Amino acid sequence: MAKKDPTDMPVEERLKTLYQLQTTLSGIDEKRALRGELPLEVQDLEDEIEGLTIRVEKIENEIKEFEQAISQKKGDIETAKASVERYKAQLNDVKNNREYDTLTKEIEFQSLEIELCNKKIREAQFCIEEKKNELAQSHEIIEDRQQALEVKKNELDEIMQETREEEEKLKAKVKDLESKIEPRLLTSFKRIRKNARNGLGIVYVQRDACGGCFNKIPPQRQLDIKMHKKVIVCEYCGRIMIDPELAGVKITPTGSEEKKTRKRAIRKTVKKAADDSVVPEEEA
Repeated sequence: MAKKDPTDMPVEERLKTLYQLQTTLSGIDEKRALRGELPLEVQDLEDEIEGLTIRVEKIENEIKEFEQAISQKKGDIETAKASVERYKAQLNDVKNNREYDTLTKEIEFQSLEIELCNKKIREAQFCIEEKKNELAQSHEIIEDRQQALEVKKNELDEIMQETREEEEKLKAKVKDLESKIEPRLLTSFKRIRKNARNGLGIVYVQRDACGGCFNKIPPQRQLDIKMHKKVIVCEYCGRIMIDPELAGVKITPTGSEEKKTRKRAIRKTVKKAADDSVVPEEEA
């Protein structure tokens, strides 16, 4: 049997199928809502752990750089010390004051170089201590976040396990319903649903108003919706509108009808009380 072309479906059938699709998608939304903020919390924790891991690697590289700088400065100190010893030995063989002054200045310069290197070493060692403390704190935070992530993942897995089977059935139903809807109409519905805060792309008329934005619908437009001759959208929110009867929804009587009935009853009671209060002239 050939598959029915969605474009050949009457408007009434299109609207009914579209509303069935909406209720199915809303069912999937409800299942996902059970997960609450857990997926976002899990993602945030994973992102934070990844950021902390990168930070730890950076700190470790910085510690290595400081250690290399210390090794280099220690080598410079040994070179400077050797130079000082050599210059001191040469002082014994100087022939004039000029050579003596030159050697003395070199010894002084190398001594200052040794002091400077020692200062740089102390600064680097201090930085290494700070970085090691920072590294230890980062490891503690990572461990804490990993424990929290494990708990959140377990919670999420439990919820997903409970809803996975039902959600898969609903997804299969969505796929089947989408194949029955005209592509152009389906694209418009998805766009409306995406922009709607509550995820409703098609709504039924409630108390003479749009079921999405609750703005009043003119009587003539309501009549057009009941005729099922064309797809009508709300002029305020853009949602597709469907007659409640076609959607299979029972609407309770509006409060205005009950109010009118009550007013009539009150008027009758007041009129009766007024008649009873009139005293005939003969009796008076």
